[in-house]
Amino acid sequence: MNRCNFCLTPFLLALAASAALAQTDQSTQAVQATSSTEAVKPNVRQFPAKAVRGEMVVLAPPVISIDGRQERLSVGARIRDANNHFTLSAPLLNKPLLVNYVRDNTGLVHEVWILNAEEAKEKRPGGTATLFNFNTDSATKAPVDNGKTPYDQLPTYKR
Repeated sequence: MNRCNFCLTPFLLALAASAALAQTDQSTQAVQATSSTEAVKPNVRQFPAKAVRGEMVVLAPPVISIDGRQERLSVGARIRDANNHFTLSAPLLNKPLLVNYVRDNTGLVHEVWILNAEEAKEKRPGGTATLFNFNTDSATKAPVDNGKTPYDQLPTYKR
């Protein structure tokens, strides 16, 4: 069946006009949404309860420094930037960043969130907590051996 090009022309013109009208309508809605009087605030993310705050500097990946102490990133560590996008550690070399972070079970830094201005205002505990407590509960001093004590006079330890 042969069709006449003159018959399709009005249809194509009408289709192009409706597409142009729809596009201008969408662009005016976008302009109205961005020009509203309400100021755009950055999103404040919800962090895990065990996340602590610190200042991180990437020294040589996976070696980092948190609050002046040398630390390591775990295998598969995730670093999120202020827009909550994943980022690599190499572009962050030697830049001091305010972050919230979480450690894994082995004590390595596993998740890091680079904070934006709104998140930095929130109070959060720092990372000064000790990971391991090697103190004993005995108040008495353990007996010592100076190396010259006879065998039968060596101190005994409670079992």
